[in-house]
Amino acid sequence: MLMNTELARQNMVENQVRTWEVLDPRVLETLAGMRREDFVPARHRNLAFADLALPIGHGEVMLKPVVEGRILQALLLARTECVLEIGTGTGFLTACMAYLAGTVTSIERHVELAEIARTHLAAAHINNARVETADAVRDFSSTEQFDAVVVGGAVYALPDRFRAWVKPGGRLFAIVGESPAMQATLYTRADETHWLQESLFETDVPYLKHAEPPRRFTL
Repeated sequence: MLMNTELARQNMVENQVRTWEVLDPRVLETLAGMRREDFVPARHRNLAFADLALPIGHGEVMLKPVVEGRILQALLLARTECVLEIGTGTGFLTACMAYLAGTVTSIERHVELAEIARTHLAAAHINNARVETADAVRDFSSTEQFDAVVVGGAVYALPDRFRAWVKPGGRLFAIVGESPAMQATLYTRADETHWLQESLFETDVPYLKHAEPPRRFTL
């Protein structure tokens, strides 16, 4: 069973993630070494390495491995950097970023998922990540700025408050737009007032609560 699991993990990295233009050796090493199956709900454990977004409850999903790989590669995290993650889920991407960066603060609005993520991170011996329970779109506030901010769910439009949490020179990853053609986008804060924007790939993931498109009236 262990051999089959390790083979499945290797196939995920080589046949899914790498072929989706994820070539950063640090990212590939992280995905090959992190036990993704331990972060997947038990009922979906046999799909831990599948090219699927897995449901984790509360209408949320665990992102596809290829999307996780592209996020990690785009951020180019350094060992000294501080990361803010919006949408912890079960904590897998949190764990990967903690392996690559200095510290990770992750915000999860669902109490149950936050507790699950904390349990998973502790079991994986990740001690440089912490999970807070809050609604990042409406309630969470921070006077701290971060080297990288990762938005783990889609937003119809990027909230200004998310930009405020990025240091000058820092990066923000978000999936922006309207389903089914959303754009995974990397924003780089050039200075206090100027931003660079790069569209990375097209995808479709669930919206963050309170970040959905406005309701439209139909006749």
